[in-house]
Amino acid sequence: MTENLVQIFEESAQEYDAWFDKHRLAYESEIRALKRFMGAGGIGLEIGVGTGRFAVPLGIEFGVEPAEAMADLARRRGIKVSRAMAEALPFRRDSFARVMMVTVICFLRDPFLSLTETTRVLKPGGQIIIGMIDKNSPLGRSYEAHKQESKFYRQANFLSIGRVLEWLARLNYRQVEVCQTLWRELSDIPHFEPVRAGHGEGGFVVITAQNHKVA
Repeated sequence: MTENLVQIFEESAQEYDAWFDKHRLAYESEIRALKRFMGAGGIGLEIGVGTGRFAVPLGIEFGVEPAEAMADLARRRGIKVSRAMAEALPFRRDSFARVMMVTVICFLRDPFLSLTETTRVLKPGGQIIIGMIDKNSPLGRSYEAHKQESKFYRQANFLSIGRVLEWLARLNYRQVEVCQTLWRELSDIPHFEPVRAGHGEGGFVVITAQNHKVA
């Protein structure tokens, strides 16, 4: 994440946080998709924890967030937050049983390096959970077409699911599962969106995999 983008999130933390109340059905649909793969037990970390909107309902205790105003809101919600970048995590090797990243990978300066760091801090057999906008979905294409209209997404680099799966394979992750939700524009969602296996149609995709590094 660039310094300029961190500053945008720093100055607009309250506006960012209000999005989840304004788009409650989309937010709750994303939570439901993440819960499908959320393992039980063990210490968890969310990279790019933001204001804690995902960590809290999903039982993640620790977070990393470079924007102090966002981190402060997450701390008020009970998350233990370290101010740091995803590409340089301030934790020892094999510290966490699960690491989650939600709608953050598109903002990272070096996504593969951040996944390498995630692998370092994950215990052998630990779980990675990635929630992301699918570049190749109808909603992802709409986000790309209109991203210049958003102060938050203007600098986003939306990724394909295939690219992220390729990176996970290079890092020796196994037991990969994928599900998707958000099938229409956010303003058109009349109720909770269904969660289905696979990717390519739903705008929000969750990928989970198990870390097979040697202890």
